[in-house]
Amino acid sequence: MIPLRDNIPTKRTPVLTIALIAINVAAYFLWQRGGLTLGDPNNAHYICNLQDHAAIPYEFTHPGKQVEIATGCAPPTAATWTTAFTAMFMHGGLLHLGGNMLFLWIFGNNVEDSMGPVKFVLFYLLGGLAATGGQLLVGPDSTVPNIGASGAIAGVLGGYIILFPKARVVTIIFIVFFFTILELPALLILGFWFVQQALFGYFDLATGAARGGGVAYFAHIGGFLFGLVAIKLFADDRKRQRQQDAALLRR
Repeated sequence: MIPLRDNIPTKRTPVLTIALIAINVAAYFLWQRGGLTLGDPNNAHYICNLQDHAAIPYEFTHPGKQVEIATGCAPPTAATWTTAFTAMFMHGGLLHLGGNMLFLWIFGNNVEDSMGPVKFVLFYLLGGLAATGGQLLVGPDSTVPNIGASGAIAGVLGGYIILFPKARVVTIIFIVFFFTILELPALLILGFWFVQQALFGYFDLATGAARGGGVAYFAHIGGFLFGLVAIKLFADDRKRQRQQDAALLRR
């Protein structure tokens, strides 16, 4: 399923959502020097960037120790704790970046509108930290670098599903070689997404794959659970109600 847009209007321009998308895109193309694909093992700049700025669980659970991903890179200069933030703005390829930014735009603008830009950036970053914590819990000794905005965005999705359970999302549905476009409840789409992350995370944990690389499902789970629990501390219920009422008027 690929979401295209939802039916919840925004009252204000989502400046922080737009800024976060711009920062992620700029980081990918200008800082990581990415293209259509980025995770090329022969791309020395990419490998050394991971060593310096990706979130590596082992470094958090073994303070003062640094993981050497590849020879030829200078020793990391950044403090380990900063990688919990820098990793949120790194991506492993154009599809990784594009998928994350699509979800951030569709669901982030409404969550930002419900709380304002200052609270939203705090909510977003805390969601990313909760995602890192989720991955640390299942693989504290893992030396695999974790990157991507998906953990922070998962926090946004968790908040969205609480704020707008009756929202509807125009979605592309693929059926083998064919596709169709349907308007589906956000509760169904995001609920299915979370169940999928939980199942894949369980199977990865059962096989040991959660510690060996691939998709950081438990980062997604950690971020999403944070969003579910914390959203009411950040969102203004009056703003949320106005958004919900405006959506009903548009139907």
